[in-house]
Amino acid sequence: MTSQSNVMLCINDIKEAAASKLPTSAREFYNSGSTDQVTVAENTTAYAKYRLRPRVLVDVSQADPSTTVLGQKISFPLCVSPAGLQAMAHPAGELATSRACAKHQVHMGVSTFANYTVEEIRAAGLELGPMQHTMQIYTMQDRAKQERIIKRAEAAGCAAIFLTADSPILGVRYSEHRNDFRSPEGLGFPMLEKTSEMIRSERHEDGFTAFNSSSHSWAREIPWLRSVTNMPIWIKGVLTAEDVQLAVEYGCDGVVVSNHGGRQLDETPATIDALPECVRAANGKIRIHIDGGIRSGTDIFKALALGAECCWIGRPMIWGLAYDGEAGANKVLDILYTEFKRCMQLTGCRTIDDITPASLGVVRKDGPLARL
Repeated sequence: MTSQSNVMLCINDIKEAAASKLPTSAREFYNSGSTDQVTVAENTTAYAKYRLRPRVLVDVSQADPSTTVLGQKISFPLCVSPAGLQAMAHPAGELATSRACAKHQVHMGVSTFANYTVEEIRAAGLELGPMQHTMQIYTMQDRAKQERIIKRAEAAGCAAIFLTADSPILGVRYSEHRNDFRSPEGLGFPMLEKTSEMIRSERHEDGFTAFNSSSHSWAREIPWLRSVTNMPIWIKGVLTAEDVQLAVEYGCDGVVVSNHGGRQLDETPATIDALPECVRAANGKIRIHIDGGIRSGTDIFKALALGAECCWIGRPMIWGLAYDGEAGANKVLDILYTEFKRCMQLTGCRTIDDITPASLGVVRKDGPLARL
């Protein structure tokens, strides 16, 4: 790890360091959301209205932040989201991310738009220790290709399918149009069976439209997925109680409360604000995870207090890669683990089960802190 890592004290430090290294088109591709950037900004700022309610004189000398996710113990309730084009941030891309996740004993999602194969990504992590990977997919026009992706993931040992359900079409991303964004030369999408030359011949939005199917539905997708895989099926991109109820009705195994990092429909709720209604709708019948805007261990704590089983991060790991490759990805996870455990200890929580709605209050503009 470079000596500069010693001054990376928080995720924002790493974000700033990454920004100085990334070309403008790559930086804006990773960081921008759709249209007016309302949701991408509020995903992070919404956490600030929740306040911690610490308990004192609690023996937290043996505080344990570990939990079990996807049937395997992880060091703390954080996993790394499926994010595409990681080799644009650093040549090792998803391989470096997988190794960092294994080192820190957390799980990782693999994107359909990964620059390495699911087999390579799995192998890179498993060299260092046990971990789980999930395979993210879209509904595709080419069902045979979609099934090949699923079968490869299953054969490689992935623990679940994450169906991205919020993208029948691509959100309007002004930066991609202004920059005429195209993947850098030499980076393919092997899971989509697309070479660099094929990808660079079209804009990102055109490429997405060419393979994605907007005719998806609950009744069409879930039974089809059940017919081609035995892996658990999670729905990624849920923001409402109604969709949680449908996920339960269709026998899904879990949902990720997500707005695609603010990259799809702008002016949707911040995921932390959508979380409570989704948790209530689940009523313990289905697992609830969350992504979007998580930038600190305190954010992870707040999401758990509001009912999430686990949090997922995307952009922070991209920033870590851009800053310092695998060492930068490790630094991101180091920071978040340390912050989360410290938050547990300072709020009097010995285990994950101690984190409850009683741990939080809500800032009110018209009066004192309100209990949840």
